[in-house]
Amino acid sequence: MWLDKSNIETLYAPKKKNYRKEAFEALKKFAIKIAKKQDSFRMESRKILLESRKKSYDEIKEKIKTDKRVILFSTFDGRSYGDSPKAIYEYMLSDERFEDYTFIWAFRNPKAFTFILDNPNTCIVTVNTKDYEKACATAKYWVYNYRMSDHIYPKEDQVYIQLWHGTPLKRLGYDINISDNAMNSKSEIREKYRVDAEKFKYILAPSHFAAEKFISAWNLDEVGKTDTVLELGYPRNDFLTNYTEQDVENIIKDLNLPKDKKFILYAPTWRDNQHQAGVGYTYKTEVDFDRLREALSDEYIILFRAHYLVANSFDFDRYKGFVYDVSKVNDINHLYVISDLLVTDYSSVFFDYGNLKRPEIFYMYDLEAYGSEIRGFYIDLDELPGPIVKTEDELIKAIKNATTDHSYDEKYEKFNAKFNYLDDGQAAKRVTEAIIEEL
Repeated sequence: MWLDKSNIETLYAPKKKNYRKEAFEALKKFAIKIAKKQDSFRMESRKILLESRKKSYDEIKEKIKTDKRVILFSTFDGRSYGDSPKAIYEYMLSDERFEDYTFIWAFRNPKAFTFILDNPNTCIVTVNTKDYEKACATAKYWVYNYRMSDHIYPKEDQVYIQLWHGTPLKRLGYDINISDNAMNSKSEIREKYRVDAEKFKYILAPSHFAAEKFISAWNLDEVGKTDTVLELGYPRNDFLTNYTEQDVENIIKDLNLPKDKKFILYAPTWRDNQHQAGVGYTYKTEVDFDRLREALSDEYIILFRAHYLVANSFDFDRYKGFVYDVSKVNDINHLYVISDLLVTDYSSVFFDYGNLKRPEIFYMYDLEAYGSEIRGFYIDLDELPGPIVKTEDELIKAIKNATTDHSYDEKYEKFNAKFNYLDDGQAAKRVTEAIIEEL
């Protein structure tokens, strides 16, 4: 059952205690612990599960006819409402050519996103359910920024659009020569990308640089699919061109942030080798917030944004009024436009943030290990549009000097010319017209 305004109350119906589900979760947690230690067990168990799921889905899709006026959207595997799927969806809502289309959004926690049901043509499904699989079998277009589930394959008349979710700094897929991933060997990672490439009709690239890396990461040259790459820019970045000062004021008000401080957006990425059974990928903050508060709180507050794959929560109660956990804010663009500077490490956020031409600081305390043991990089770090710091002292100094030392210099301009030249506020329109066959 797809949820719309007429049956939304089912989201809020009291749930009975599900002992079978609790037992399954306990068993799953135990299996993950074993899988992290024994590659053969992990690969064989995944193979059995995949075959079972694929058989079940194939039975569903054989019974359902594709509807060319149904579009399915998902952001980060159902974790949020944002990124390029959101930008394309909202563009379609403004275009009369889509007034008779049905839009389906897939979420892990639908209760958090019922506001989108204000549009009468929009429905919601919960990921990894039968209703979700029926939606997959129905929709002609799958608009995703993350890999589609391995067991779900499109029919010949369906169009899977892989929007991906960032210009890559760290290596992806077939380009990973080293791997310290807690849950996947190098061969398993490559297999995931091979399956994804087998399924999508288009993969979106925000620049020629990204297009080249996506071709190699998904091994598209080898499988004869280089023509699937669309160099059209990221729709999500349209907002960074089109936002207004009123938008900024509204966001600050909605987040209940102080108006007399400058905002530091701290957005670190996840670590492939940090994983906890039953929880997922975790992140240990390597920042001494006590020191930062002592040095910076008169002028700044910190907006802490965890990577979408990080499952653990953070307790910043002791830093109330100085550190704000904004990890649950759906659209990171809202955090970009209100912040005065960005602090990150290896996250691709710095590419997008470059559109604002504001200061960026790279706190790479584990640079040697990350570059040589965990992932490796696509670009020379000398190209980064800001300083690299490795210690708390250097970080504090760089933040204090950010506004006085920063200028949109030749290096920063060259960076944007290479990576962000397609961000002109019109990408959603270009991408929509490229992927929707009926237009």
